[in-house]
Amino acid sequence: MAFGVKREELMDWKKRVQSGEIAILTHFWIDDRFPGCDTVTKVGCSDIEKLRKWGAQYGLHPGWIHYDPRFPHFDLFGERQYEILKKEEKWDQIERFSLDN
Repeated sequence: MAFGVKREELMDWKKRVQSGEIAILTHFWIDDRFPGCDTVTKVGCSDIEKLRKWGAQYGLHPGWIHYDPRFPHFDLFGERQYEILKKEEKWDQIERFSLDN
């Protein structure tokens, strides 16, 4: 279940993903498969090769890409999520979701 994101933010992420940009969106999320994680960052791009190259710079395996036909993306959690958001200078998302604690 996703929450804590505005419809406009989600629509903007989808538009950017479909246009071939690297788009980053963080939201609250609860899934019993990931205990202790209450947020996820989705990094998407419809250009799979561009997404693979982006992920490679952070040590993300291409097999971790969720190959959604419309919105291919990586899901980032925990420490890796925080470190990548820092390197991408997504301070607004870090602060909004208190990821620096």
